[in-house]
Amino acid sequence: MSDFGQGLRLWLAPERVREEGETPDYRFSLANERTFLAWLRTALALIGGGFAVAQFLPDLAYGIRVGMALGLLGAGVLCALRAVNHWVRCERAMRRGDDLPVSRFPTLLSLVVAVVALAMVVVVLFGWEGGR
Repeated sequence: MSDFGQGLRLWLAPERVREEGETPDYRFSLANERTFLAWLRTALALIGGGFAVAQFLPDLAYGIRVGMALGLLGAGVLCALRAVNHWVRCERAMRRGDDLPVSRFPTLLSLVVAVVALAMVVVVLFGWEGGR
């Protein structure tokens, strides 16, 4: 089975991660779980921000408002999916004694948030009158 298929299987049946390697120090597994929860909090904040932009900026031009909202909502969805993927990958690496996996996702997430934040700076500086 491919790495992707095996990783996806572990999303749905995380107890199978125990089939690999040796049990790591519980402190590391709990730290991995806290990181997972932090990713989920970030996802919830991004989703909340997306809804806030969509609902509370009605005077902002429709395309701009929807674009910013979809950027935040999409980042929230990706962040939630990435959280479980990262948890599984780290747990497997710890059990195998491998180096922890690296990812470009934090960079991608930062860029999406930065683009939306810059758009919001423009909105604040120049106003949001634009009709619907």
